[in-house]
Amino acid sequence: MASMTTLFLNLKPLNSSPLPSSHKTHFNTSNLNISISVLPKRKGAKYQKLRVSSGLIEPDGGKLVELFVKKDQKDEKKKEAMMIPRIKLSKIDLEWVHVLSEGWASPLNGFMRESQFLQTLHFNSLRLDDGSVVNMSVPIVLAIDDSQKLRIGESTKVALVDSDDNPIAILKDIEIYKHNKEERIARTWGTTAPGLPYADQAITNAGNWLIGGDLEVIEPVNYNDGLDRFRLSPTQLREEFTKRNADAVFAFQLRNPVHNGHALLMTDTRKRLLDMGYKNPVLLLHPLGGYTKADDVPLSWRMKQHEKVLEDGVLDPETTVVSIFPSPMHYAGPTEVQWHAKARINAGANFYIVGRDPAGMGHPIEKRDLYDADHGKKVLSMAPGLERLNILPFKVAAYDKTQGKMAFFDPSRPNDFIFISGTKMRTLARNKENPPNGFMCPGGWKVLVDYYDSLAVAENGRVPDAVPA
Repeated sequence: MASMTTLFLNLKPLNSSPLPSSHKTHFNTSNLNISISVLPKRKGAKYQKLRVSSGLIEPDGGKLVELFVKKDQKDEKKKEAMMIPRIKLSKIDLEWVHVLSEGWASPLNGFMRESQFLQTLHFNSLRLDDGSVVNMSVPIVLAIDDSQKLRIGESTKVALVDSDDNPIAILKDIEIYKHNKEERIARTWGTTAPGLPYADQAITNAGNWLIGGDLEVIEPVNYNDGLDRFRLSPTQLREEFTKRNADAVFAFQLRNPVHNGHALLMTDTRKRLLDMGYKNPVLLLHPLGGYTKADDVPLSWRMKQHEKVLEDGVLDPETTVVSIFPSPMHYAGPTEVQWHAKARINAGANFYIVGRDPAGMGHPIEKRDLYDADHGKKVLSMAPGLERLNILPFKVAAYDKTQGKMAFFDPSRPNDFIFISGTKMRTLARNKENPPNGFMCPGGWKVLVDYYDSLAVAENGRVPDAVPA
């Protein structure tokens, strides 16, 4: 697996804020405009230049597509949901309803119909009615089995309910089509090898049909896990960025605890933006909050660790917004990193920091990485629909033994640096061993050690794997 300490940058102008304590949802994105022109790269020029006007970057398709029914229609829609065929949502299905409802996947207005599904699989993008193209690299689909298809019959709409049979949404003007699982897995991951976590969890044993249509969400998705205050929607994030007078927003996607190498890259990015002429660039620290594989640190513990990072002053709370990204994790490498970038555009971010081997994982059968570590960076620089993002050359961060802290790697003295991978970090914490001083803030490291300490020891003395978040 690739080291967590090697990252590169993807940049565009946006906005952000510190740890939120409450939600306010009165932001109107139509009041803000942005015009970004990427000038042609001259021969010998190091970077492409940006021309930026004030305001937040526009969402894909020109506006956020939120899918909530109006408040005065809720009772009527709940009654309607009782009269039509029902589909019970899995936990991952519910996370996708959350993603769609808040506009992270704008301009999608529901689970994909077949034409959208095929465009996503074959082109990693969607062509809109006006001929423009937006990026869409992972299918957002809902699977049903033969018996569910039979129950739906000739109905043009279905109710989507949670595990307690509470109506969450109505899917209308539906289209049912074949779920070719092998093709979906092959084109999303580049392999059909067994052991792909998301595929095993959500595809292999799913139904043989997909159902798409327009989504009307009756109740916002809440998890009641003490973390809902961190789950800011794209609209809420845009409101927060505007309130903070941010003239640039740079997003950092992660699913691991933050160490000082990450912090170095984030603070260096802010410095670069200030050097470019921005007055108040704000960091969106945006941990993934949907499904993750069992050996990842659970979301609740990651959020505790992120809070300590801000409390200890590793990141500045005045220029940092910590929020949870509700998407499930595919671990689909260069394909999935496009989704991560696209969704942050809809949240208002025009700069994107992306790690080495982004969204990657070890091959499920062979002892090697599943993806080339540099392909995520290269794909983002060419991906259709992501032209508004700029890629800056990555810098390598590692532990500098001569300075006793995380620093940018100096190839002229390679023996002075130690690379501590995410796997090595987790092993140290699991064994209650300390990393080198300066690798992670003490408060953050204690949270990580406490997490592994909290796991019940199995009868054979082995610490069991974490439960998926």
